[in-house]
Formats: sequence, structure tokens, C-alpha cells
Amino acid sequence: MHPGQLSISPAAVRELVEAQFPQWRGLPVTPVRSQGTVNAIVRIGERLAARFPLQPGDPEAVRRSLEAEAAAAAELLGRTRFATPEPVAIGEPGAGYPLPWSVQTWVPGDDASRVDPGGSVGFAHDLAAFISQVRAIPARGRTFSGGGRGGDLRDRAEWMATSIEASRGLLDVPLMRCLWAEMIELPRDGSPDVMSHSDLIPGNVLVRDGRLAGVLDVGGFKAADPALDLVGAWHLLEAGPRRELREALACGDLEWARGRAWAFEQAMGAAWYYRESNPGMSRWARRTLERIAAEPV
Repeated sequence: MHPGQLSISPAAVRELVEAQFPQWRGLPVTPVRSQGTVNAIVRIGERLAARFPLQPGDPEAVRRSLEAEAAAAAELLGRTRFATPEPVAIGEPGAGYPLPWSVQTWVPGDDASRVDPGGSVGFAHDLAAFISQVRAIPARGRTFSGGGRGGDLRDRAEWMATSIEASRGLLDVPLMRCLWAEMIELPRDGSPDVMSHSDLIPGNVLVRDGRLAGVLDVGGFKAADPALDLVGAWHLLEAGPRRELREALACGDLEWARGRAWAFEQAMGAAWYYRESNPGMSRWARRTLERIAAEPV
């Protein structure tokens, strides 16, 4: 999926575990199939999951990133009524793998890219509860850091120009360009940044019996535009449950439109970038775009 992407074998994981965490020696090591684009996931026994960054990088910079992710996960842990991973350890490079890596608790459930909760009103209410409970966590003076999505939509103009141009032959480019031209001008309504999961895509959401069972990839928990977590409304829900989520969160017109815009920005990037390397990711992104195009603000 990425230039120079790293890989790691189960044998190498077993060697790393035995050398660095002998208390887990003998536990089965099982690679996990997922649509994830940042880490390779390997289960260690029944309770743990190891995460190995896929993109090459400076080991010290990667370590700082993993430490920041662990701190974010620790802050979110237990602050909502839904399960999230607990950070456990950070491992060292070795066995041919060049970067630090992390271990966290395994959260059971089926991710929403495999078990679609889109028609479930109960899931919509669960998702609204998660978003509301995350927003209620004190920001303690934190504001959007300037990295990635969650600040000013206009800051995404260059990336969106690239994405729209790269989508020729895949999407209705004139329509996408028209939609984005309206979205990029949406202003903030003066509301302060709030705490946000920031990446409520299908692969990060766990489902059980049509309800929200847990949320993964919590290292991006940060202060951001309050509308950012509304991306889940279009990534995860059909029209009826989406209306239920909006009502549960009492979203105003501008906040709702900005959530739609953030979902559009994320889906536009994923649809073309992962078209060949991660078809499942590209498919859900195109589904999001279809939902957005079919539902005027």
C-alpha cells in the first residue's frame, strides 16, 4: 500500500516476543487480516495484539509516535461505555524488523467492514453515545494541532485537488469537484475544539449483534473540530439510522454539513489511493461518496 512498505513474519514476531517479553513466551502468534493501512496486526494469545508500523521511518520518531498513541489510548480508556484498547508495552526493533512496535489489549468483535451495521438504529444510537461521551472528555486547553484533518477545511485544498484529479475513471469527477467547491467554504460556527476519536471508519469500529461493541485505533484521540467524528454518519450508516444519529446529537445545520465535508474529504483520498492496494478500503470510501451525493445538506 505504501512505497517501501515493511513486512514481518509470524516467526519474527515470535522471536521478538520471546526475546523482549518472556512472560508471553509460548503464546500463539496469529496474524490478523484487516483493511488497516498503518500497522500490521498480530495477536499474541487471546488477550493481546501487537501492532507493527508498515511505513519506514526514523526509529526515534516512530517511538515518540507510539508513545503519544499510548498516552492517547490511556486517556480514552474507560471514559466511554464502549470497549477501547489498553496500551500494554512498546517493543524494540529486532529479528529483521527495523522499528519500535506496540502491544495493546485485544478488543473482541467484528469490524464494520465485515459486518455492516448501516441499517441498525440501535447502532446509530450507540455511535451517537460514543461521540457524545468522547466530546465530554475535558480538552484541558488543547486545540487542533494542525496535523491531518480536523482543523480548517481549506487546509485540505491541495490534497483534495490531487484526489479529485486522480479519481478520473473511478468517480464522477465533475460532480465531486462541484461538491467540494461548496464544502471547502463552510465556516466554523465559533464552537471550540473538542476531543475526538478522529477516524471513525468501518475498520476501526467493532460490531456485535448489530450494536457497537468497541472502537479501535484510538491513538489519534485529539482535540479537533466538533464535526470531525460525524464522519461516521456517512462511513457507517444508511439514511434512516443517520437521521437518528443526527437527532441524538442535536446537530445544527452547519455542524452537520461540516461532518459531511470531513467524510467527503476522507473518502475522496481513500477511494483512489487504495484502489489497487486495498480494494476493501476503496469500496467503503466510494460507498460513502455515494451516500453523500444522494443526500443534499
